Amino acid sequence: MKLLRQKLSIVIFPLLVISFILLYHTGQAYAQPLPGIDLNIQPTDEPEQVVNSVKILVMLTLLSLVPAFILMMTSFTRIVVVLSLLRSALGTQQTPPNQVIIGLALFLTVFIMAPVFQQVNEQAIRPYLDNQISQQQAWEKAYAPLRSFMLKQTREKDLALFVKLSGMDRPDNERDLPATVLMPAFVISELKTAFQIGFMIYVPFLVIDMVVASTLMSMGMFMLPPVMISLPFKILLFVMVDGWYLVVKTLVESF
Repeated sequence: MKLLRQKLSIVIFPLLVISFILLYHTGQAYAQPLPGIDLNIQPTDEPEQVVNSVKILVMLTLLSLVPAFILMMTSFTRIVVVLSLLRSALGTQQTPPNQVIIGLALFLTVFIMAPVFQQVNEQAIRPYLDNQISQQQAWEKAYAPLRSFMLKQTREKDLALFVKLSGMDRPDNERDLPATVLMPAFVISELKTAFQIGFMIYVPFLVIDMVVASTLMSMGMFMLPPVMISLPFKILLFVMVDGWYLVVKTLVESF
């Protein structure tokens, strides 16, 4: 039961944060109040109310896909994998807890993706809400900044793999790449980069474990778990070098 509540909180927390951010920026961008939403079907003399209500309904529907978009199209995957590997390298079991790791990864994702989200808002969301462009045009304009971001972080080898597996001809430019090809290539590229960063984080802590284990063995203390001795030294090393600062700095600059 505890594990179920923990998994539910990991899923619900990003949805609440993203919903708050969207509602906050929508309120900042548009001073006019949102139209009321009623489950009853009532006649109206103002067609704009019906259109605005449909837009809000579509937006609420899209919020259900937010976790998938966060995992597949942003920097969230790399950040959360690196933070999880860092916790494993420290050997602190569930400290920091999953909620803290997911929350930190989420806010770092919002920080890193802020320029991209701003372009999406200016090029797609605002014109669509102002009835200046159609829904298809809004999707194309919103996907363009995300596509550029993903292409910068995707390796050509991974991209070529999914182009070959899809059976499509080699595209002439980036606009011809479908999302079904680019998104999985982006994810496996992010996983490879995250594991490379995680390996570099693991090395100094592995050295500490080896030194402690060799020392205990030379002293004949076979029954004493090396983890009990090495854990304080690993935490001390991580604090002395200001590890959180270095890890977060490396993650942000890697994009």
